[in-house]
Amino acid sequence: MATTTLASLAQHLESQGLKSKIVGDGQTVVHAVNTLEDAGEGEISFLTNPKYRQAAQRSKASAIIVAHNENLTFDVPVLRCDDPYAALTIATVHIHGYRRHPQWGISERATIAEDANIGPGASIAAGATIEEGVTIGKNSVIYPGTYIARNVAIGDDVVLYPGVTIYEQCRLGDRVTIHAGTVIGEDGLGYAPVEGKWIKIPQVGWVVIEDDVEIGSNCTIDRATMGMTRIGSGTKFSNLVAIGHGAKVGEDCMFVALVGVAGSAVIGKCVTIAGQAGIVGHITVGDKVQIGAQAGVAYSLEAGAKVLGSPAVPITDAKRQFVHIKRLPEMKERIKALEQEVQALRRLIQENGKTSEGTDGG
Repeated sequence: MATTTLASLAQHLESQGLKSKIVGDGQTVVHAVNTLEDAGEGEISFLTNPKYRQAAQRSKASAIIVAHNENLTFDVPVLRCDDPYAALTIATVHIHGYRRHPQWGISERATIAEDANIGPGASIAAGATIEEGVTIGKNSVIYPGTYIARNVAIGDDVVLYPGVTIYEQCRLGDRVTIHAGTVIGEDGLGYAPVEGKWIKIPQVGWVVIEDDVEIGSNCTIDRATMGMTRIGSGTKFSNLVAIGHGAKVGEDCMFVALVGVAGSAVIGKCVTIAGQAGIVGHITVGDKVQIGAQAGVAYSLEAGAKVLGSPAVPITDAKRQFVHIKRLPEMKERIKALEQEVQALRRLIQENGKTSEGTDGG
């Protein structure tokens, strides 16, 4: 961690194109970034969501990052800027830096095929297994317990955490990060029904993961039955994401935990999918689509759509549905009351009808 003053941090934000203004003592020293609740002396925190205003005023942080238009007053110095979240990100990188990976070199206890091509500066830990025909780029880091199968190609500055498995013939670009327990290139769910039995279809395709992709822990990306499953450059996955065989995911997407994309689905660029959402196979999701948590997407979506619910519908419609669902008990009681009123009116009409008949007969 780096120690800095609030004034120096403001200068660094300016150098990154983010205008800021200090209210209070610019010589306040900070050495860490922390949450409003947990921050203490020497730490800087942030306020980006209005619902945490009280927490911000109770915080024991030495300084707080807020928006220019935030009208709260604080007992500690404040760093005001147009985009507090961006400022937080820049400050975190500036103070904490990124995780530094061990530089083992190539361990004698790693199992590496003779014809594997390992780039300069690569670190391969004890217990890693590298099969025949593998290419690993320069400065890549392979943690213990990782298995890389035959003819896999891995780019420069790649990080594979413990227990990652890369099946044969898959390709990873530069600066790819894959977290522990993830499997790339396992067989997709390909079976043909023949006389009441499921006959396995050989999965002869592969997986391509492009540059600057980060994949969380315990994700699975199926190899294609034929051709490729593709994850576009700059895309980020949380944990427990499952991508079916032959799916195509565009550039700069963001998938939250427990997202599932079925085989042969095509996902556009800059698509955001919230947790536990599912996408059926053989549909197209356009660029910049936003899919809410637990949504079930069963049809293609046009670019820019925002959907929620299962089945997924436009988010404004979904919100109306949720409101009505909340009112169902009340509506049920109201319907029962109306039914009783209708029955009473029917009895009254019937009684009046009988009375009229008796009068006519007299």
